[in-house]
Amino acid sequence: MYTRYLSRLFSAMAGPRPVVLSGPSGAGKSTLLKKLLKEYEGIFGFSVSHTTRSPRPGEENGNMYGTSKASVQAVKDKNLICVLDIDMQGVRAVKTTDLNPIYVFIQPPSMNILEKRLRDRKTESEESLQKRLHAAQVDMVISKDPGIFDVVIVNDSLDDAYGKLKDALIEEIKKVQKTNLSS
Repeated sequence: MYTRYLSRLFSAMAGPRPVVLSGPSGAGKSTLLKKLLKEYEGIFGFSVSHTTRSPRPGEENGNMYGTSKASVQAVKDKNLICVLDIDMQGVRAVKTTDLNPIYVFIQPPSMNILEKRLRDRKTESEESLQKRLHAAQVDMVISKDPGIFDVVIVNDSLDDAYGKLKDALIEEIKKVQKTNLSS
């Protein structure tokens, strides 16, 4: 039993810590992530997500999305920092695991700016846009709860937000770079 405990403990710690990146659509997560991947090529990896089938007649819960711990570990085993770009529900699910990620929340400077960014995309109906704005408002309130996120970054200036993101991840980035150099 003790050996099994040590084995689980080691596997949870093996490889660099994953990064949970969350925030409302339009906050700039993708833009920040692209900059990070360009500057630190070969440092980050993505896990494979899984989805269930649609519900059958009489069933209620279908279309479940998620990432298995095994797929996160597979990225860590390659000595890459696994990036999980997930919503608040996903953040809550990860909190119940032993993955020990760095939790980062990206938020827009204001709801008005978020609305402008989403409207400028011209990709969704008014109803869909209003749903996104409502969800963003709820997520931004939740993000302030102590212990949910390690870092909350307000993306009011791309360069400043990127600097804060790098600061939050630099320790893990250096670990990966050091291990890659020594192997």
